[in-house]
Amino acid sequence: MADPYPERSPPEREDKRSFLQKLVEFIHPGPDSRDELIETLADAEDNQIIGADSRVMLEGVLRLADLSAGEVMVAAPRMDLLDINAPLNVLIHQIIDAGHSRFPVYEGDKENIIGILLAKDLLKLQRAPSLHIRALLRPATFVPESKELNDLLREFRGNRNHLAVVIDEFGRVAGLITIEDVLEQIVGEIEDEFDIATDEGDIFSLADHTYRVAGDTPIERVAEAFSITFNAEQVSEDFDTIGGLISHEMGHVPKRGERHTMGGFDFVVLHTKGGAVRWFKVSPTRGAGEAAR
Repeated sequence: MADPYPERSPPEREDKRSFLQKLVEFIHPGPDSRDELIETLADAEDNQIIGADSRVMLEGVLRLADLSAGEVMVAAPRMDLLDINAPLNVLIHQIIDAGHSRFPVYEGDKENIIGILLAKDLLKLQRAPSLHIRALLRPATFVPESKELNDLLREFRGNRNHLAVVIDEFGRVAGLITIEDVLEQIVGEIEDEFDIATDEGDIFSLADHTYRVAGDTPIERVAEAFSITFNAEQVSEDFDTIGGLISHEMGHVPKRGERHTMGGFDFVVLHTKGGAVRWFKVSPTRGAGEAAR
């Protein structure tokens, strides 16, 4: 006896491709590997199907899974950390000088990170001066060096964290990584509050009687502002900015926190990006301040 209710097979999805499209795909099948896909994207740019920026971002997305937190992180020696037991005015100066929005906070040993402080949360102390900074800390997120960036980006989006502390295989702090560090692997460098585009550099006076000087400030302008006399060897045709001069004298592009003394002034690197110094903090060398002026 025939089944009065025969089982229905699911309807086949209609193939809306034209005969020409099917023929082209048969002759030129799609990419079988990531490298082939990247080559296809390059061909698409050459044929003006996508723009150069789109190609770079798509390639960045494809390569994200090949990168780990340990490859992109800011290494531990370059981390800006806050001591929970430091006086408030010291912490505020550190936050202003570094210019970040989030800081890992430690207690006792720098390996003992107890939380993350958002710079904007310090505004709460104006309403409640008796409030201890410990009460403002957010929980710290820890990830291994081997954490793949695509997984880390997913976690950043899920838990709304923008910073994670990177731990090595021995459980020690190896560095930190931010959501900006991950996104820059896709879209390229993201300019922040320190990345002010200038044609001739900038010199700003700070509240603590020091100065913030852009790395692309012409040497002549720095000489005039601080009454520094540069010799003929320093004023060379090979470089004409203060960042170029200091990098030349130090023999390498200085990293954040490195110091160079010149003309009675200390030039401390505040921020670097793209293999160049973006900002220095400049102050008279102790004991030479009056002479330098």
